[in-house]
Amino acid sequence: MSTTTPTKSRPFGTRFALISAVSLGLIGGPVALAVPADASTSLRGCTVDPLKPTDAGKNVAEFKIRIHCNGNKIVDVRQKRFEKDRHGRDDRLGSSEWRRLEFNRHDERMTLSKKDTVDKDKGKDRVYQEVSFRVKSGNDWSDWTKWERSDVAVIR
Repeated sequence: MSTTTPTKSRPFGTRFALISAVSLGLIGGPVALAVPADASTSLRGCTVDPLKPTDAGKNVAEFKIRIHCNGNKIVDVRQKRFEKDRHGRDDRLGSSEWRRLEFNRHDERMTLSKKDTVDKDKGKDRVYQEVSFRVKSGNDWSDWTKWERSDVAVIR
């Protein structure tokens, strides 16, 4: 004689809720991946974060970069500043380079800043920056990191 375990039949509402939850999980996964990641990059004990530009008044935008290093390091930083155009041809506002920034303590932070004049189109402009850096630890320099982009800011 064989023994069979009885199975319970779930009500339609419960099955529908389960199917909906699974469907949302499958749909929500790719949406969650589309959220922009933090722009900071870490390399050899240093983290460089291109911050969202701020309105410095009178058609001027301020572009800040936060650097945090652990231990004795020397850092070179490159920055490009842009005005975002609607037609895909972003205007380069300027560029800067900082050489031989020294970090001597165990846990040291620094903020770099540059300002640029923005030509306002119809009362507001969107600006952003891109940053790349390299680190010297001991006698060896790392390669330059890929360019990291900040969030876009509206300057009114």
